[in-house]
Amino acid sequence: MKNLLLILSLSFFLTSQGQTSNFNSLLKKHVDAKGNVNYKAFKKDETKLKSYLSYLNKTTPQKNWSATKTKAFWVNAYNAYTIQLILDNYPLKSILKIKQKGKDAWNIPFAKVGGKTYTLNHIEHKILRKNFNDPKIHVGVNCASGSCPQLGNFAFTETNYKAKTIELMKKFINDPNRNKISEHKVELSKIFEWFKGDFTKKGSLIDFLNKYSKIKISPKAKIRFLEYDWSLNGK
Repeated sequence: MKNLLLILSLSFFLTSQGQTSNFNSLLKKHVDAKGNVNYKAFKKDETKLKSYLSYLNKTTPQKNWSATKTKAFWVNAYNAYTIQLILDNYPLKSILKIKQKGKDAWNIPFAKVGGKTYTLNHIEHKILRKNFNDPKIHVGVNCASGSCPQLGNFAFTETNYKAKTIELMKKFINDPNRNKISEHKVELSKIFEWFKGDFTKKGSLIDFLNKYSKIKISPKAKIRFLEYDWSLNGK
């Protein structure tokens, strides 16, 4: 019995590693260093993406998983299903154009994980944000739009999640196309307005920004928020 459990556990581990590696390869192939996605080329590899989605549908996150492993799993699921949703509706100019039965992209129940069906909003807000006090989730999940933090050209794993989300947060905050930082004035992404509570649990918004900003921001700096660019993050 113990040997059987060991074999099943090893088999699941190898399947998990292999499928995450496949998703990683797809992202490396079709997402450039700036987070721009070649959806036209990605469409040709849709079979490989659907293989990864099939793995997600058969996999239920376990209670004995670490928080980091669980976050990596759900962020990958969110991004993979978002890409599939874009491919299902490609070509299009914005994810905002996607509607099904009166529901927008984030409220369509189509993302299958562990035999259950979720919306993107449920994964982001009811699983990731609700269960983990980690504002870096906002640079992990990607809404396929110009003002979003860039999509990483890699899959998240238990090993790389922390370092990669720190890297993405630094890129996001210091990207002048997404945030305009100076000592006495900051013009920020709407993400910092929409989810301010996530970024201010351990201090002010300026305190959070200063952890990653190349420019030291004054605590008294004026803050305004930029208009959000919902155009597709495609080449």
